[in-house]
Formats: sequence, structure tokens, C-alpha cells
Amino acid sequence: MNVRRLQLDVDKAVQRPDLLELAAAMESVAGVEAVNITVTDIDVETVGTEVTVEGDGIDVQALIRAIERVGAALHSIDEVVVGDRIVERVARVRGSTGG
Repeated sequence: MNVRRLQLDVDKAVQRPDLLELAAAMESVAGVEAVNITVTDIDVETVGTEVTVEGDGIDVQALIRAIERVGAALHSIDEVVVGDRIVERVARVRGSTGG
């Protein structure tokens, strides 16, 4: 299966790893061509991040190991895009059924 994009919920400690270390670990994984990390929340001990990884043939298991190896934790995989091209998400529009 050709994994092209993953949207991940990743938490890390406030001090280590820093965002550059986390990004470098993920970027080094086979198939990864780009990594975007956005901080979504911060508390006393942890930093919550939303991570988007894109590429061609991303090694998902190696990516998870890389995240854990630097001391961060994968909470969930929230989006997966596979295939020959990237399909952008289309918001579902629901019509009213009332009369």
C-alpha cells in the first residue's frame, strides 16, 4: 500500500524532544518527503501537536518507531491517504430534511 499522507496526534514532553528533533526523526524515515508540526496545546508537562507527514511509500511502522525513539508519543492516526495521488478531504454537506 502506497501511503502518501498521515495526519497524527503526537504528544511530547515540554523540554525534550524539541520540535526540530522530532521533525528530523520523522523526516529520516523512508518515504517521508515533508513534515509539518503544529503545536495545538501546552500544559505544565506536555506539548500536544498535530503532525502532517507526506511522501511516497511512507514506512508507517518506521515512522511510529522514530517518534517513540526521540521520546514522543503517538496518540492517534487521524487521517490516512493512500494510492497513486493525494486526495484532498472534501467536507460533507448535509441538506435539511425538514419540511
